[in-house]
Amino acid sequence: MKIMEHIESLSAEGRLMADAAEEAGTGAPVPTCPGWRVRDLLDHTAAVHRWAAAFVTEGHRAYVPETEVPELDGIALVDRFRAGHQHLVTALENAPEDLECWTFLPAPSPLAFWARRQAHETRVHRFDAESALGRTPAPVAPAHAEDGLDELLRGFHARPKSRVRTDVPRTLRIRTTDTGAVWDVRLTTEPPAAVRLDATEDRAEHTARADCEVAATAGQLYLALWNRAPLDALPATGDTDLVRLWQEHSAI
Repeated sequence: MKIMEHIESLSAEGRLMADAAEEAGTGAPVPTCPGWRVRDLLDHTAAVHRWAAAFVTEGHRAYVPETEVPELDGIALVDRFRAGHQHLVTALENAPEDLECWTFLPAPSPLAFWARRQAHETRVHRFDAESALGRTPAPVAPAHAEDGLDELLRGFHARPKSRVRTDVPRTLRIRTTDTGAVWDVRLTTEPPAAVRLDATEDRAEHTARADCEVAATAGQLYLALWNRAPLDALPATGDTDLVRLWQEHSAI
């Protein structure tokens, strides 16, 4: 996806998140984040937005921790979230294409990284905020969901922090039934190694070596693999112990 598509998505998702939070109230529980109230969700996401915006606007070349701000609640907290979200959107819109700053996942450029990362960060938490309303949250569009799966599988879980490990090497296949994307995730005692299969590749060869396959729409897989819906509720074939392994150890 293009950088501007991510920025536009970030802008829209943040507004939806703020609207849902205001409607639910900051004291409402967040079913998709056990133990959290809407105020916790807003505090967390606002802090991430401020943190990300600082890299974009100040060009930090090394990791800088999040800054603390005074505690707020109610509409004052929602308003602060809205302001911080808009500041991040504006920072990304105005950033130069050759932006140089710290990142933590592979990307074509720092600007591409931060636009993509914050779009998905905000999308997942928009879903969380809407879950606090007691009704089914709006779905994730297939193209955005596919991109988020790619970031998760080939980015986040490729890092040493990933706890999805197994003593016996096995392969988990993730297949989107609507967009046609397929990833083979090799699980060993090392961080997961995900390979995105090209549409022209010999699928028969890969089918023979996958130990388990989970197939569903991109939106369903996005929510399940980001731990917002049960992965074991989706269709799976083969060694479903790998599904349980993912559910139990994949939290980011």
